[in-house]
Parts: sequence; C-alpha cells; structure tokens
Amino acid sequence: MSKDERQQWIEKVDSALNSVRPHLKVDGGDVEVVDVTDEMLVKIKWLGNCQTCSMTPMTMRAGIEETLKHQVPEVIGVEAVNGI
Repeated sequence: MSKDERQQWIEKVDSALNSVRPHLKVDGGDVEVVDVTDEMLVKIKWLGNCQTCSMTPMTMRAGIEETLKHQVPEVIGVEAVNGI
C-alpha cells in the first residue's frame, strides 16, 4: 500500500475509534493509531491510564477490536505496541 493509502486507512481507523474513546477517557485513558500494516493489522498505542490498566486485554478484544472489525471490515486484528 502506498504512503497515501496507509494514511487514509489510519484516518479511517482513528475515526472509528472515536466511538470507543469516551469510555477510555472516563478512566483517564485513550488510544492512538500507530500504523495499519499491508495485511490490515492495526497497531495502537495505549495512552494515559490505559498503559498500566489490567483491563486493557479485555478492552482490546471486546471494545477496540470488535468495534474496528465492525466499522472497518478490512481490519484483520489489533495489536498494542505498549502497555500490558
């Protein structure tokens, strides 16, 4: 994928995450899209309290990954580059 295409995917994924962000921010956390790979694996970075929260694995699967796969069906999975 070209640099422009990658940026478009990152923006699309970031926009989809806006439906999850209010839930993260209530607890002092957030998430940042770091990259979308050629295989459509989304790489995120936990921010704030999410970096050390023991619930991040559940939030990843039940919140972030489920939301992204629903709103951006091309996404095959989500991986965190930091945190628990």
